[in-house]
Amino acid sequence: MPYTDAFKAQMVKRMMGPSAVNASTLARQVGVSQPTLSQWLRAANRVAAMTPPSEEKKPAPPAGPKKWTPEEKVRVLAAAQELKGEELGALLRGEGLHEAQLREWQQAAAGALSGTAIEPLPAKERKRLAAAEKRVKELERELHRKEKALAETAALLVLEKKLQAMGWDERHLADEDDVADEKSEK
Repeated sequence: MPYTDAFKAQMVKRMMGPSAVNASTLARQVGVSQPTLSQWLRAANRVAAMTPPSEEKKPAPPAGPKKWTPEEKVRVLAAAQELKGEELGALLRGEGLHEAQLREWQQAAAGALSGTAIEPLPAKERKRLAAAEKRVKELERELHRKEKALAETAALLVLEKKLQAMGWDERHLADEDDVADEKSEK
């Protein structure tokens, strides 16, 4: 009886890997003879040995430690909250973490919630913060200077309105200059 390639591949897959079943056991389960299953397995191994590994099958070089997002950290912290001993160890292995790293996250979370910083800012952040503080001081000085100039201008406008209310305006000044000129000519 001819078998499809998909069926053969499925049987070979069941005879390989971490939960592999031997050919005799598989033969009793599926009703295919043990020599036939063994032949399919040998053929698959020959093909695998002859084909160069594809780019997908090559293990990627380690990229260094995983970059954890804040959401992932909170998820792991919540999952680890009530765990002790072996359960905690299993969680840490599953996540690829060390217990010391989990403790650091717990301290950082506690510090953030209490309002106290656990670790100092990195140099780049300190420089950015210092530059921002310097800019704020410059803007405050400029604002103070402009407020002072505005107050001066407002005072001059009030004074001008008072003079106008008393009858003094630029025409009076011009008339007084003419009178003064006439007196000096006599």
